[in-house]
Amino acid sequence: MSKIALSGAGGIVGSLLRTGLRARGHDLRVAGFEPLVPLSPDEDLVHGDLREPAVVDRLLAGTEVLIHLAGTSVEKPLPEIIDNNLRALVEVYEGARRHGVRRVVFASSNHAFGMYPVEQKLRLDSEFRPDGFYGLSKAWGEAMGRLYWDKHGIEGIALRIGTCMGRPPENLRQLSTWLGTEDMLHLIERCIAAPAVGYTAVWGISNNRRAYYDLSQANAIGYRPVQDAEDWAAQILAQPDTADAVARQFQGGAFASHDYTPAHLRRGGAA
Repeated sequence: MSKIALSGAGGIVGSLLRTGLRARGHDLRVAGFEPLVPLSPDEDLVHGDLREPAVVDRLLAGTEVLIHLAGTSVEKPLPEIIDNNLRALVEVYEGARRHGVRRVVFASSNHAFGMYPVEQKLRLDSEFRPDGFYGLSKAWGEAMGRLYWDKHGIEGIALRIGTCMGRPPENLRQLSTWLGTEDMLHLIERCIAAPAVGYTAVWGISNNRRAYYDLSQANAIGYRPVQDAEDWAAQILAQPDTADAVARQFQGGAFASHDYTPAHLRRGGAA
């Protein structure tokens, strides 16, 4: 079995994958910005700043697939987004070129599409409508994956991850965006095992009845989620919805509300 590199292993999704993929027998090298506590004496660990080529080299040497989760995962000022989600990603892809990595699995986000209204069902070829600098960085990252496949032959899979927390959905929006842990592990295993895919994108959510995305559309990696956030709908709908009016209107929720210009303050713009 080939070595799999996992960046961002100290985050929520990374921590779930670190334990879940090891339990399924995958040979991992895991990386975090800060040193990670080993899960076993023989765990293959790397730490450091992925903007530094030497750190990227330690992570990628001898690996076949990179699952890239590292970076800023919430809305932040633009300089931080540029450093962690743009500059570091360039170094990661250049490292993949140096080391002959076959495939990069990029953690994109639903927030690259967050300014769509909640009533609209999206397909894989829907245009980007990011809800902030974070979502914008994910649209840029998807374009980078396309570039490195077209120009350098590195396969790319963009995972448009919804809400993955390792626990049940907690609010109305998450009934549409939730990704259960078992589905998430299945999703990543398909990213590792799927035969030649070139460049492709996949909606990273469970089989939610209220999904914002058209899951009936086939995906290139054979991802078939079985969990459904609707199992928790009754208890969620019995609680008051604390989201503001903007968050209720757009798929990005609170990310869309952040720094939003109301219609009455715009000069001829749409609401």
